[in-house]
Amino acid sequence: MTAINEAWKALGGEPGLLPRVSAVVHRDSLDSRLPVRELARACVGACALAAAELGARRAGLAEVPAVTVDDGAVAAAFHSERLLTVDGRAPDVFAPLSRFWRTADGWVRTHANYPHHRARLLGALGLARDASAEQVAGRLAECSALETEETVYGAGGLAVALRTPEQWRAHEQAAEVAVRPLVERERLDGARTRVLPPLDAGAPVLLPAAGLRVLDLTRVLAGPVATRTLALLGADVLRVDAPWLPELPDLHADTGFGKRSATLGLPAARDAFEELLSTADVVVTGYRPGALDRLGLSPEALIARRPGLVVAQVSAWGAYGPWSGRRGFDSLVQVATGIAVTEGTAGRPGALPAQALDHGTGYLLAAAVLRALTEQSYEGGSRLVRLALARTAHWLTAGIGPVPAAGAPCPGPEAWLAETDGPLGRLRHARTPVSFAEGPAGWERPPVPWGSDPAKWL
Repeated sequence: MTAINEAWKALGGEPGLLPRVSAVVHRDSLDSRLPVRELARACVGACALAAAELGARRAGLAEVPAVTVDDGAVAAAFHSERLLTVDGRAPDVFAPLSRFWRTADGWVRTHANYPHHRARLLGALGLARDASAEQVAGRLAECSALETEETVYGAGGLAVALRTPEQWRAHEQAAEVAVRPLVERERLDGARTRVLPPLDAGAPVLLPAAGLRVLDLTRVLAGPVATRTLALLGADVLRVDAPWLPELPDLHADTGFGKRSATLGLPAARDAFEELLSTADVVVTGYRPGALDRLGLSPEALIARRPGLVVAQVSAWGAYGPWSGRRGFDSLVQVATGIAVTEGTAGRPGALPAQALDHGTGYLLAAAVLRALTEQSYEGGSRLVRLALARTAHWLTAGIGPVPAAGAPCPGPEAWLAETDGPLGRLRHARTPVSFAEGPAGWERPPVPWGSDPAKWL
C-alpha cells in the first residue's frame, strides 16, 4: 500500500476516489534517508482529495475533481517558514539557544524561541537570564542528557535527550503512540445531519469550505498550517490568542495567509468567546492535551454547547501516555523518536530536510476536518479528530516503505513562490501545494498583524 493509500484510509476516505490523484514526481525533493518525500506527497495529496470530495458534494458534481500533487510545490510549502521574506528580509526561524548541545553522556536539543521558554531553560540550568550560548554549553557539558531533559521539563522548559530508534521503541510513550491510528476519528453524539449551503457548480473557483467558520486556537506550526489550508479553501478562519502569550512575527506571517487574528483573554472574555463559539462550525486547537480543559474548552464541553461542531486537535506527543501533558515541537519530536540519529552523520545528530512532522501533520489535520464535514453531511454527529507529531513520526519511521528514486530532478523553489503586498509589507512566500481542478490557486487575503482584528465573525 502506498503512503497516500494509508493516509486516505486513516481519514476514512472512499478507496475508489484514490485514482483521482496524480503526482508530478521529483526524485531529489526533500531528499533524506527516511521517506520524507513520500510522506509529504501523501499528506498534501490526501488533503487535496478531501477538499475536492467536499467541493463535489456541495456543488453537486457528478465526479470529484482531479487532484495533482507536485513534489516541487510540496517541497517549497514544507519550507514555507524558511522561504518567507518580508520586504526582502529573511525570517528569524530559530533562536540561538534552540539547538543541539553536547552533554556529559550524549546530546540534548532545546527549544527556546519564545522568551518564556528561554527564561525557563536558563532558570533550570541555574544561569542568569542574559547567559550566553557558551555558558549554556559549558553547563550542559557537565550534565547527563536525561537529567537535563527532566530538569528542564520540571521547570516548564523544553529540552529532549537524543535517543536512538531502539531506545525510543523501548519508551512507554512510544508504545502508546504505536497502537494509535494515524488519525484518531470519533463521532461523539447523534447531532443532526449537517446541511451545507450548496456551491455554484459553474463558479470559476471551487471553494469547498466557503461559508464555514473556523475558530483557530493553534500555535506553532502544525495547527496553523491546517487552518491556513482551510482559509485557502474559503473558510472564515479567525485565529484567537491569549494577549499575554508572545508570538513570533515571521511565523505568524507565514501561517497567517487568508486568516484574521484577534486576542481574547479567558476567563475574562468568556462572553465574547461564547458568542464566537455559538456559530462556529469547526474549532481547531494546538495546545498540549488538557491545557484548555480547565477553561471549559475540552472537546466534550465545546460540543455540549455547540452540537454538530467539528473539533480538531493536534499535539506533539499525543493525548495519552506519560508524555501526554508535555510541551513539544517538531525538532524535539525528531530527537526523541530516533529520527535525529537516523539523519545524523559521524556521531552528530541530524534533522529532516524540513519541519516535515509539523507540515505533514498540518495537512492531515486539515484533511481530517474536511472529511469530518463531508461525513456530517451524510450521517450527522459532532466529530472529534486528533493527530500527534509523534504518531506522524512513527508512520515515517515504521509505516512508509522505501520507494525507489524516480522522476526528473527538482528545480529550485522559485517556481513555487509568489509575492503579495499587505499590511505587513511585501511578502515573498510559498504557494499552496493543495491543487485540484477548479480549486483556488492562492489566498484571498494576505496575513495581518497579530491581534489586529476584532473577535467577531465576518
